[in-house]
Amino acid sequence: MTTLEDRQSDPPEVEVVIEIPRGSFLKRGSTGHVDFVSPFPCPFNYGCVPAYIGGEGDLLDAVVLGPRLPLGSRVKVRAWGAIGLSERFMYDDKLICSVKPLRTSQRRWTLRFFHFYAFCKGWLNVWRGRPGAARCEGWGSAGEAIARAVPAGPDWRGPGVPF
Repeated sequence: MTTLEDRQSDPPEVEVVIEIPRGSFLKRGSTGHVDFVSPFPCPFNYGCVPAYIGGEGDLLDAVVLGPRLPLGSRVKVRAWGAIGLSERFMYDDKLICSVKPLRTSQRRWTLRFFHFYAFCKGWLNVWRGRPGAARCEGWGSAGEAIARAVPAGPDWRGPGVPF
């Protein structure tokens, strides 16, 4: 599966702050608060792009493929695409980042993970009494995801909705 961004010599570069190191069981939000303890370890480094606010009012989510990175580390990486998630009547992008272009197997595996994640998040929301379906919307462009985001100002203090 080759996309326009794969053929570009310079896909968007973003700075990502790691909130969940690869292998961690703690799901943290961008404010550092623990959202939940997962029964499964996170298969990649998960974090946010502090320059942008995503669709749920929280900092734009980003996955960094590759070796485990320390909690709180900041890395500059290329965003090779984005996976969309709909949850509780909101849409949110997850930038998929890596130092190198993504292999087809990485794309498939990451997409499968987010289908599973959306399924589990839907059940967690039911348990928490929060309405609205959760589903993975599939692959999209990193550039379009960044264009949908809002620049984060210095007054941003956290998401407006509970997770």
